[in-house]
Amino acid sequence: MKVGVFDSGIGGLTVVKSLLQHQLFEELIYFGDTARVPYGIKDKNTIIRYAIEAVEFFKNFELDLIIVACNTVSAYALAEMRESATCPVIGVVESGALATSNTLHDKTSDILIIGTKATVNSKAYERELNALGFKNLQAKATGLFVPLVEEEIYNGAILEATLNHYFHDTKTPHALILGCTHFPLISDALQNYFGKDVLLIHSGDAIVEYLEKIFTFHTRYPEPILQFFASENPEALRAIAKKWLHI
Repeated sequence: MKVGVFDSGIGGLTVVKSLLQHQLFEELIYFGDTARVPYGIKDKNTIIRYAIEAVEFFKNFELDLIIVACNTVSAYALAEMRESATCPVIGVVESGALATSNTLHDKTSDILIIGTKATVNSKAYERELNALGFKNLQAKATGLFVPLVEEEIYNGAILEATLNHYFHDTKTPHALILGCTHFPLISDALQNYFGKDVLLIHSGDAIVEYLEKIFTFHTRYPEPILQFFASENPEALRAIAKKWLHI
């Protein structure tokens, strides 16, 4: 299969990393809309328009599947992307909720969702989790984590101060949903802050679990064909991909 992965910037590379680790696809095309990142502060109509433009970009590649690695786009524009696409389109919100349900069997568990302002305001995770029987949900917009990750600040005093800023009055949850694909890169810091017993739900791992549930993969591809595109400064994206993905 040939898959396209779309993100507003570089965060979706964490999803690509999970896809590569599980060797699911023969060819992978990544597109990051780096010229217009971040999406998390934009209005719904703008997010939808950008998402449809990404679908048009992917039509150049005759894809078998599009994975929307951006939580904000998954929350607001999945239906419109499916209408425009010529192949199936799946997002990280539904897969993240299902991964939570598959791992966390006590429906009374306290779940904290973190993401961009737009993702949190959409209440998309709450709708999916409510439908699966979870009720004790809290969502918090933690947009400052995005530029920290973009600056490759994965630990240290600045990140610790930001963690305290967001969570100093937050009850320790049973599970923490990383509702932005940037956030797995600070998962160690988040785990240390909340404690080793808190379950972290990672979009990349969740999407792999979801894919393996709905598709049958007869072949594994240890050396897939990779292409990386960006709407601005593609060479910077490719350099980050090489660093993060060790390719």
